[in-house]
Amino acid sequence: MATVLGSSATLSLCSPVLSSSKVRHGVKCTAQETGTGAGTSISPPPGFKQPEPKRFAVRPDKLFDIIGASLALPFRLGTGALCLGYSVSFVSQDSIPSTQYAMSIAGIKMKETSKLGPRPEKPIEIYDFESCPFCRKVREIVSVLDLDVLFYPCPRNGPNFRSKVLQMGGKQQFPYMVDPNTGVAMYESDDIIRYLVDKYGDGTVPPMLSLGLLTTLTAGLAMIGRMGRGSSYTKSKLPPLPLELWAYEASPFCKIVREVLVELELPHLLHSTARGSPKRQMLFEKVGRFQAPFLDDPNTGIQMFESAEIIDYLRATYVV
Repeated sequence: MATVLGSSATLSLCSPVLSSSKVRHGVKCTAQETGTGAGTSISPPPGFKQPEPKRFAVRPDKLFDIIGASLALPFRLGTGALCLGYSVSFVSQDSIPSTQYAMSIAGIKMKETSKLGPRPEKPIEIYDFESCPFCRKVREIVSVLDLDVLFYPCPRNGPNFRSKVLQMGGKQQFPYMVDPNTGVAMYESDDIIRYLVDKYGDGTVPPMLSLGLLTTLTAGLAMIGRMGRGSSYTKSKLPPLPLELWAYEASPFCKIVREVLVELELPHLLHSTARGSPKRQMLFEKVGRFQAPFLDDPNTGIQMFESAEIIDYLRATYVV
């Protein structure tokens, strides 16, 4: 059931009107709103150096993690890998300029497009955790619709955002969505999916998200190889600003990074980058290439590719 947040609902964690807040990519949050202390100091590990990105490389100690996370692909048939209205054509190398992102295969470039719905002015806010099939369903539609989402992780025993969900909605149930563009807030994954496709899509729920119990069962089976990762809290420092992650749900490399973000209860702004997303070009222009996941930590100034090294960085920087 949806709830409309009125003017008295002050628990939404980001506000466009607070003069003492910090701003990044349209997200304006105070330390109090993100659950942190005003004096929190975040520094990168001593001597830290950003790794060189490696295309399709798997660090040996993460091989079984990637294999386990890849089990989602057959169970969910790649749902969340492609944006709404995705199409692809194959063209010659010189058909696409070097300033434009395009995957190249054997001298042929892929020209990818999508047909997206209306874009929300402010990021959708979602409270969830990994290893929850209902939460996964919502994350998949986020990727399909190419939405930017401010995630507030709610792992078991997490001290910050679980209690805020209880305050806002009256119960600790996940996922929980708040749309600051409309004032709508709701529980129930299927209701959230229907709301998002009606508001920001073409009104059609993708087949793999419209199968009722079968959808939920396959979403659960998709995570069987991860054995509960991303569901329990690890004591950590909360940052003054949300981290930014360029990623998409179907990628096993992105999956293992998000699991750690959830375990550390680190708020993060997700820039969805499924195939066909125009944000692939945005990241290409930002850093000179596209590869997911990509982490941008405004609290330390660190920007980096490579999932295994991102995980190392997050643990070294935020674990207490």
